[in-house]
Amino acid sequence: QVQLVESGGGLAQAGGSLRLSCAASGRTFSWYAMGWFRQTPGKEREFVAVISWNGGTYYADSVKGRFTISRDNTKNTEYLQMNSLKPEDTAVYYCAAARTPSRESHNYDYWGQGTQVTVSS
Repeated sequence: QVQLVESGGGLAQAGGSLRLSCAASGRTFSWYAMGWFRQTPGKEREFVAVISWNGGTYYADSVKGRFTISRDNTKNTEYLQMNSLKPEDTAVYYCAAARTPSRESHNYDYWGQGTQVTVSS
């Protein structure tokens, strides 16, 4: 089992920045690819970014160049640095763990509880 806890969400103005963290406990964190997804009411969960166990990264086109995913295996933590925020980035953000990097939410075995990000115009 892997337990994931997100933090760092909140309110930001358009053009501003936020940094999300996801702390993991349980099975060996470094074995897993770690992803970020987001969801707004009435919509399916949307892929944001994923980082492999050795640091390879992949991003959704909508966030490429603005968001940066990273991980610190010594702290069992992954991060999502979000810059140049837009109102359309408003969502609940979830971190998740998978055995291999994937853009598909059904490939993830473990999920955090989510953290709200709200971007005002």
